[in-house]
Amino acid sequence: MSDKAKIYWTKVDEAPYLATFSLLPAVEKFFKAAGISVEVKDISVAGRILANFPGYLKDSQRVPDDLAELANLVKLPDTNVIKLPNISASIPQLVAAIKELQNKGYNVPDYPEEPKTEEEKKIKDTYSKILGSAVNPVLREGNNIRAISKSVKESAKKFPDAMGLPLKPWSKDSKTHVTHMSGGDFYEHERSITAEKPTKIKIEFSDEAGKSQVLKELALQEKEVFDGTFMDVEALQKFFGEEINKAKQEGILWSLHLKATMMKVSDPVMFGSAVKEYYKDVFAKHEQTFKEIGVNPNNGLADVYLKIKKLPENKQKEIEADIKSVYDKNPPLFMVDSDKGITNLHMPNLVIIDASLPTIVRDGGKAWGPDGKSSDVKIVIPDRSYATMYKEIVEDCKVNGQFDRTTMGSVTNIGLMAMKAQEYGSHDKTFIAQSNGTFRVVDENNNVLMEHKVKKGDIWRGCQVKDAAVENWVQIAVERAKQTKNSTVFWLDENRAHDAQLIKKVMSI
Repeated sequence: MSDKAKIYWTKVDEAPYLATFSLLPAVEKFFKAAGISVEVKDISVAGRILANFPGYLKDSQRVPDDLAELANLVKLPDTNVIKLPNISASIPQLVAAIKELQNKGYNVPDYPEEPKTEEEKKIKDTYSKILGSAVNPVLREGNNIRAISKSVKESAKKFPDAMGLPLKPWSKDSKTHVTHMSGGDFYEHERSITAEKPTKIKIEFSDEAGKSQVLKELALQEKEVFDGTFMDVEALQKFFGEEINKAKQEGILWSLHLKATMMKVSDPVMFGSAVKEYYKDVFAKHEQTFKEIGVNPNNGLADVYLKIKKLPENKQKEIEADIKSVYDKNPPLFMVDSDKGITNLHMPNLVIIDASLPTIVRDGGKAWGPDGKSSDVKIVIPDRSYATMYKEIVEDCKVNGQFDRTTMGSVTNIGLMAMKAQEYGSHDKTFIAQSNGTFRVVDENNNVLMEHKVKKGDIWRGCQVKDAAVENWVQIAVERAKQTKNSTVFWLDENRAHDAQLIKKVMSI
């Protein structure tokens, strides 16, 4: 049987992996009748850990790097991959997976949160390839088409309740709303250029004493777009504080919505800022203790509970009591599991904007509170690059009511993500300012293409979009529009620097 008659099925984690045991045999039986084989590839967190540390394992324990193999296969036109939902691991999840493997006899190294030796730095760099949304950028090599088939859509209209939980009505008096920063965010600070010719660039950081360091060297292709921007963390912290106070006055839940798995360098830091602000009395009172035991707010409240286990019992109880007292002072949090006391700020990847906002809309603008009841909620999305779209959806529901599954249409999404475009390519170009100073992007002739003055702790990030990816994106959109006869919108904001460059491209193609 040739490789062309093959489908690759991904072995993942937890519930989707359990589903494989019942679903895969049926799929194999179905495909066999058509002469198609199914080959399983392991992209689970545990599988990726083992694949990346062969030197630490016995020969019998070593496994192939299936994700790396798939990375090459997806570039071939005849490759078909069925990717089940996989874990985009946060640091706590990664550490838990490492511990479980070690307990089963796999001698993989510990994750060094603060590496001190060159070997520890190398280990951390290797683990960074496994953290966050490590799978999607590899498997989604081309631009993405997300569409629903006509038969599925018609079935959903005919049997709306078969889609899962029913839609709950929205009240015109709902206090639920989206709030975002009005300045200091990635949106405001974004600078963007389009390379006129092949260009080598460097991302540099200079501190206030003038000491300069090259952080990254890149080669831009002709017509490639490059962006640089930063988040003012001081402004972010102030914004969080103001919105926490407002939620208390408004009598609604407070919730934070980020993309801490996809944006695995920047968004955990933003998440940590929210944790520090909401629990600021606790962090202020126990600052020295938390420093000594290595509490990292970027890993959420769960990290506090984990690390204080190192302390004497009386000290643990004191900190736990101080945490509980915060809930009397601050607005109640949107809960992930109210029965277990797991809040929106427990871990950075428990509430991801792509999944959490549709759920709030489905539930009539309500979210679960610590009392086990649903309530109106303040939806906090700091950066305007995302927030304004969600804000419009929420306000529309408050005016026009809940969506109707029996009549509503559908939207095909054409995502620009080929060649690690935009977010997918930002991980290795995101840096936390270690002091006050300036980030610069300079070309091979030391011409400054863009610069940002920042303060210690600010988050700077860059991203690239190759011209071929944009051309393909436009081509797919136009072809899809011809096929479906649907209205087509290029969702671009002329007031955002990155989008302004893309608008020029779209208009010229």
